[in-house]
Amino acid sequence: MKFVSTRGRAPSLSFADTVLTGLASDGGLYVPESLPHFSSKDIAAMAGMDYQRLAFEIIRPFVGEDLSERELRNIIERSYGLGQGQFRHRAVAPLVQTDTNEWILELFHGPTLAFKDFALQFLGQLFDHLLKKRGERVVVMGATSGDTGSAAIEGCRHCDNIDIFILHPHNRVSEVQRRQMTTVLSDNVFNIAMEGNFDDCQNMVKASFANQSFLPDGRRLVAVNSINWARIMAQIVYYFYAALRLGAPDKTVNFSVPTGNFGDIFAGYLAKQMGLPIDQLVIATNANDILHRCISDNDHTPKPLIHSLSPSMDIMVSSNFERLLFDLYGRDGAAVAELLADRSVPMHLSESALAQAQKTFSSYRVDDARTIEVIREQYLATGYLLDPHTAIGVEAARRVRRSAEQPMVCLSTAHPAKFPDAVAQALPQTEIPLPAHMQDLWQREERFKVLPNDLPQVHDYMATMLSEGH
Repeated sequence: MKFVSTRGRAPSLSFADTVLTGLASDGGLYVPESLPHFSSKDIAAMAGMDYQRLAFEIIRPFVGEDLSERELRNIIERSYGLGQGQFRHRAVAPLVQTDTNEWILELFHGPTLAFKDFALQFLGQLFDHLLKKRGERVVVMGATSGDTGSAAIEGCRHCDNIDIFILHPHNRVSEVQRRQMTTVLSDNVFNIAMEGNFDDCQNMVKASFANQSFLPDGRRLVAVNSINWARIMAQIVYYFYAALRLGAPDKTVNFSVPTGNFGDIFAGYLAKQMGLPIDQLVIATNANDILHRCISDNDHTPKPLIHSLSPSMDIMVSSNFERLLFDLYGRDGAAVAELLADRSVPMHLSESALAQAQKTFSSYRVDDARTIEVIREQYLATGYLLDPHTAIGVEAARRVRRSAEQPMVCLSTAHPAKFPDAVAQALPQTEIPLPAHMQDLWQREERFKVLPNDLPQVHDYMATMLSEGH
């Protein structure tokens, strides 16, 4: 299988080269030249598979000859197996019923208590395998609004051929999220607290990929953010996993996804394109609602970023939306490049593109006040505790779902213990203990560097750390 850029001017690449390249040379994102498709019979044959076996069946068509079946199985087993540092629930992604035909898909049983573990445990194992085969050592550089950073660090901390630099917005992630990153003291891990917001961090990463001259000779950047195709690919699996347990392919199953960078919900869109019976995907946003405004009103005007109780969604430039645009515009890379050429001008979709998007996607905006109410109401009604991001997904699903007869699955993207401030506002008397493997988080030593939003200073710091033999 070959992969092509959403802007149409970069060379097509193999799976392995796509994974190790990240951002295309023309500034676009890589997507498969064509998607594998599973018939209803194929999907029915997947019923009853455990998570690891299902992941193998979904991922195998994408990797071509770059991994043998045995190599892929080993990578998947190391990524999703039970044990210290891996997943802590035998189902890996269990479902919990919260209302009539409403389900929570718990994606927080990985090592860092967030859905990003599903992609980044896999990506770390994949990186290490491919780099060992090629005899390369690379530099991972990523930006995080909260959860990607710790999941990426956890996935890469034991990799022999990687140095990893993660940028997070200083004082704009929760304390648990920060400590999960900054208390990893491995020699190959570097945390940068940047004075700015997530979009500033993400823009710096993109600029660094465009000009890598600051790196020592022989080194290059690879991406762990969801611009990396392998992350999206790994997330497709849990849509199939949840739908199969609720009756697919005989039953249509819909999903509500709290989203900021559009990667998680785009994986759901791909699952639908690959044959999974999905009618509706709900884009659930917080006050930073550019995706909701785009889908509902064709308004893609950037606004000042708001610091919210759901910080992982405090994003105004949703990188993965470009992958959807590529499909909406008939996979015409030139059209996508023209649409995105001037980000200072508000983007408006064509009537046909917007109508096509609205066939599958609905959207809803939930502010902090309502988020707190939903956490409280759900807990008092059922005893089930939502984190603020999941609460937004639940509320959005209830507001805009098209069918009460079809199961609605709300993706729970993080454990509530990661956001104690939000939970305390909703339920002042409720304590949420951290899981056993994180009980000593508050006592662990932290290590990070605070830097201004200045590209040369960040590059100088990275070059210095790398030249000192790290």
